[in-house]
Amino acid sequence: MKKIKGPAIFLAQFLRDDAPYNALGSICKWASGLGYRGVQIPTWDSRAIDLDKAAESKTYCQEYQGVLKDAGVEAVDLGSYLQGQVMAFHPAYAEGFKAFHPENISGPAVTEWAQDQLKKSVSAAVNLGVKNISVMSGGFMWHMIYPWPQRPEGVTEEAFSELARRWKPVLDFADEKGVTFGYELHPGSDLYDGATYERFLDQVDEHPAACLTYDPSHFLLQQLDYLDFIRIYGSRIRAVHVKDAEFNPDGRVGVYGGYQDWLGRAGRFRSLGDGQVDFKRMFTLLIEAGYEGWAILEWECCIKSPEQGAREGAPFIENLLIDVTDVAFDDFAGGETDRGKNRKMLGLD
Repeated sequence: MKKIKGPAIFLAQFLRDDAPYNALGSICKWASGLGYRGVQIPTWDSRAIDLDKAAESKTYCQEYQGVLKDAGVEAVDLGSYLQGQVMAFHPAYAEGFKAFHPENISGPAVTEWAQDQLKKSVSAAVNLGVKNISVMSGGFMWHMIYPWPQRPEGVTEEAFSELARRWKPVLDFADEKGVTFGYELHPGSDLYDGATYERFLDQVDEHPAACLTYDPSHFLLQQLDYLDFIRIYGSRIRAVHVKDAEFNPDGRVGVYGGYQDWLGRAGRFRSLGDGQVDFKRMFTLLIEAGYEGWAILEWECCIKSPEQGAREGAPFIENLLIDVTDVAFDDFAGGETDRGKNRKMLGLD
């Protein structure tokens, strides 16, 4: 059995314009000081990385790795979530997603920009020695998540066919470079659960680069069995977010949330240990599935501060890591293999 590595931390939620959170070296030293050994890099944030330079220059990436090493961490995954989200979206969301892409483009130019960004992420991953890029898929159908009014025949097939058409060249490029995309199955994108992921895989012919970044919190909030998910799709998991959540419905709100802010919703993201995710069982199942990547803190909580969440997160993950055994617990009662004895025990001689 293989061992999970960690703890690592996704920097996106901690970057801000004041020290030590405003520059790569200082935020990584802060993270290392809390006990993190790896960082997931948000590729859209210039405070964390210059994606153009990382894609083009091995020298830049060598210097980048030097900064991380001096801080006591290593790059374990790239996060290109915003670029992935705008690969495809319904026009109703165009205004909301303007912050995710350059403001001077629209329509097909946004998709072209996103494809270029994702290919640059692949090249940067190669130069940095990173094997996975975590993304959201984008999509066309989120406004149709509930089947009312009725979805016309063929509309779902058309949506996933077009989504696959846009992603296929990027997936092919990643596969050529030995890199995978880890789709984080996320509300707001058309890939948000196992069924939608399977539908996408069908459209891209089970593409080897179309893998998963596993996050139990999004599954708990939609009341999907996040543990059984590992049993079903474990062979496709390439990155893991360790992120907690809780679901406490009442007589006013349930899964859909009633347009409440995060504090008032039945489903809420929480700091590690404050929610309902069974992390011990989750880590056991990941080991059994053969996962050997990193356990990455993604902190989101509507109550606790990010500083406390990060401070508590590293030891929490550390305590979940399993030192995989290389001996059987009942070896003391065994003996040397003896075929003759085995056949005699079976009544064959």
